[in-house]
Amino acid sequence: MIHSMTAFARAEMAGDHGTLSWEIRSVNHRYLEPHLRLPEAFRDLEGAVRDALRKGLSRGKVECTLRFAEDAAGRSMQVDEARARTLIAAAEDVAALLKQPAPINPLDVLAWPGVIVGDAADPQALGNAALKLFDKALAELKAGRQREGEGLARLINERLDAITQETATLRAQVPQMLAAQRQKVLDRCAEMRVELDPQRLEQELVLLAQKSDVAEELDRLATHVGEVRRVLQSGGAAGRRLDFLMQELNREANTLGSKAIDTRSTQAAVNLKVLIEQMREQVQNIE
Repeated sequence: MIHSMTAFARAEMAGDHGTLSWEIRSVNHRYLEPHLRLPEAFRDLEGAVRDALRKGLSRGKVECTLRFAEDAAGRSMQVDEARARTLIAAAEDVAALLKQPAPINPLDVLAWPGVIVGDAADPQALGNAALKLFDKALAELKAGRQREGEGLARLINERLDAITQETATLRAQVPQMLAAQRQKVLDRCAEMRVELDPQRLEQELVLLAQKSDVAEELDRLATHVGEVRRVLQSGGAAGRRLDFLMQELNREANTLGSKAIDTRSTQAAVNLKVLIEQMREQVQNIE
């Protein structure tokens, strides 16, 4: 099964010291490009997170954000008096430089980082919990990419069905178009009352038919359609191969258009190019 590169996942876990939450967003990109946003206390997890992404994904721009909301409820709290005295002394020194200093607000002192000390959480336990939660979020992201990939595969198969129908119709019309083109040349010669060597005329008509023959292009289109279906069925990291096949399909549609000798073949070439472009846009999102 193929996978999309577009998905979103969120996982949250509450513990004794607070709540951990991961958000992972991925969009299409030529290569795997991870962007991590981690709190300072969790910076040492970056290597493990990148390794997990490389093992789980092959392409996409992936943004991973970890948040930790610390919970102070139920924890013993005490004031670090040495830090508070240092802070107050520094504030008094600054106040001495002012003409009308405002009084020091005790709540401002308590709000300063490190003044209030609580029970410290075990950094290793928190890190392990964050990695375990990341694995859960990554699994959710991969499941979302798979669901999106299934939808993309259905859309592409619908366009492949339309291409198959279009080429089958054109293949059935080719003999009629060649006969009409032959008759048009004969009628033009008759109108001009030009006497031509029958053998030479027949040679020219054969050359015209050969230049207008699109059987080879139709065969190659059918081959490429079959290969696209095979790649979709095989799954895996198929995006680059599918993109190449879209280029080949477009090449045959262009050649078909250049050989058009009838409004029906011209319209068929246009319809094919529209269908191929619709598939190409969807392929850009496939991993």
